[in-house]
Amino acid sequence: MSDDADDLAELRALADYQFGHGAGTALFPADEKLRIKRTTSGRPQQVVADEGRVVSHGIDGRFTLGIAGGRRLAAGLDAPAARVVVGDESEPFVREGRNVFAKFVDEVGPEVRPGDEVLVVHKSGDLLGVGRAELSADAMRAFGSGMAVKTREGAGE
Repeated sequence: MSDDADDLAELRALADYQFGHGAGTALFPADEKLRIKRTTSGRPQQVVADEGRVVSHGIDGRFTLGIAGGRRLAAGLDAPAARVVVGDESEPFVREGRNVFAKFVDEVGPEVRPGDEVLVVHKSGDLLGVGRAELSADAMRAFGSGMAVKTREGAGE
């Protein structure tokens, strides 16, 4: 079984691949003690920091973000990467964990594809929630209806 330092180095590389250069360092800083929760076989399943769950690592090799991870990624990646931007009308709903609909999307990172893990942010830059894109960036901009993001977790107040 590998140690946490080796696993974190591998998880950093996976995060850079999934979210873009710099994401691994943003999510898993080398100078921070992170807890890795493992499956019974020893595979990393969740990475947890003092402020909460950073990511879960699925059996498909992709990460799903927790709010703590969303905050780290928002600080570590330049906008609009991995972001879906909404305005005032959606803010309270997304904070509660409700889904984002295409007609309320103001801006979206051009690389976003269906199934991608994304940050839902207010036009002011505040993180509102994290979730899975249901539409491509082009479709989010073009469609007047339909679910754009299945919100997994809202940021709360």
